[in-house]
Amino acid sequence: MSNPPAPHSASPARAGGTAAPGNQGLPSPVEDPRQLVLALVGICAVVMLVALDSTIVGTILPRVVDELGGMELYAWVGTGYLLASAIFIPIFGRLGDLFGRKHFILASLCLVALGSVLCGICQSMPQLIAARTLQGVGGGMMIATAFAAPADLFPDALRRVRWQALISTSFAVASGIGPMLGGAITEAFGWRAAFFVSPVMAVVAFVMLLVYFPLLKPSHDEPPRIDWLGGALLMAAVGAPMAALELGFSAHPRPVLGAAFLAAAVAAIGLLLWYERRVPLPMFPLRVLEPRESRLLNVIGVMAGAVMFVLIYYGPLLLQVEVGLSPTQAGMILAPLVAGIPVGSVINGHMFPRQSQPQRLMVLGALLLAIGCLAVMFLGQGSSTIFAVGAFGLSGVGLGFIIPNLTLFMQMIAERRDVGVASALIQTTRALGSAIGTAVVGIVIARTSVNTGIEAGMGMAIVFCAAMIALAQRIKMKNVRR
Repeated sequence: MSNPPAPHSASPARAGGTAAPGNQGLPSPVEDPRQLVLALVGICAVVMLVALDSTIVGTILPRVVDELGGMELYAWVGTGYLLASAIFIPIFGRLGDLFGRKHFILASLCLVALGSVLCGICQSMPQLIAARTLQGVGGGMMIATAFAAPADLFPDALRRVRWQALISTSFAVASGIGPMLGGAITEAFGWRAAFFVSPVMAVVAFVMLLVYFPLLKPSHDEPPRIDWLGGALLMAAVGAPMAALELGFSAHPRPVLGAAFLAAAVAAIGLLLWYERRVPLPMFPLRVLEPRESRLLNVIGVMAGAVMFVLIYYGPLLLQVEVGLSPTQAGMILAPLVAGIPVGSVINGHMFPRQSQPQRLMVLGALLLAIGCLAVMFLGQGSSTIFAVGAFGLSGVGLGFIIPNLTLFMQMIAERRDVGVASALIQTTRALGSAIGTAVVGIVIARTSVNTGIEAGMGMAIVFCAAMIALAQRIKMKNVRR
């Protein structure tokens, strides 16, 4: 039986049966269906752990501050985690391409579990921030490897898209459960007990992946040399803009320090682009961004991250302050946003193989998201519950058509040897967009009112959705087997 055609997407066509130059030395895919399924279940457990780890803290922090004090450090519990995570996502995405992903994903589980235990026994806010930052390093390593792993298990993009719906579902469900689980455990056993959920899940995921995830390592004529300077510049290029946003536009802004970090970011990006062209094995291979489609997808990633987190962070505030609901009622109405993401992802997975131009699914998702954001903008006193549920649910379904395809398209465009760094790049740009979106709306709210700020946020979201529609139409993808 002949092999399927060689991969093709937006990149130049390759003759059937001839390996792409960038794919030499890659391991053969796993053929055992049972091992593939169990390995993917382990990856889903990791993705759920990532979601729980980043959301469970929100509901327990007020209790933590009551006991430990340090209200002025409240924001840095989340900021330390997000910064560390964003900085290390692209680093470990690249290292996974060079050395294989199994050891890194196992190490990430150990780091997250250790950080969580340290959070549970900490005696001061600085200790908690340090422990959460350690968790962020593990979280970045985890995100970089978990979202690239399906490309190792399922090289064929048409098979992969169906399984990625399961990963999106796991992430969304855990994101929705996290705040409720954290609150329930805190009420029953105290806030320290909530930090021990992650280690338990980490043990389960560790065993699953240790046993069933294949050790897929690319072959090299000689051991690859790590580009340490490129890695340092990449960390600065990712971390400095996020630090600038946090310091320049927080509740207690430090504009001079924020401007300094912004200048450092510009310098780091310039040096990174100059230096990585001159390194035989760069930490950030610039060929990942050479296709126009790759650049367009990352711009869409920034906007999708901004819209998603504006809805998640400021939706509850809108429902409580402007609509007049209780926190519990607001949480129940916001739940369809989280639930809609896997629904859209599953529908996307079924529609994807039938599309000759699958980028149209992203256009559909952005259109649904725009309609949902427009509906959210009209929520106010007297709005019906059904209308509010429909607005957030439709937004979630729209995101379900966008988020999985961002990762999948980047993997289809990239050479197999760059799948990890390409997947990590799109996660990083989404994280940057999340920071930008929440910062912008937060500034408007601080200087005007909740209603004005959220109206501005929804207006920005609709503009971003229109831009995503326009950019997605410029992306040319061909839906053939990879």
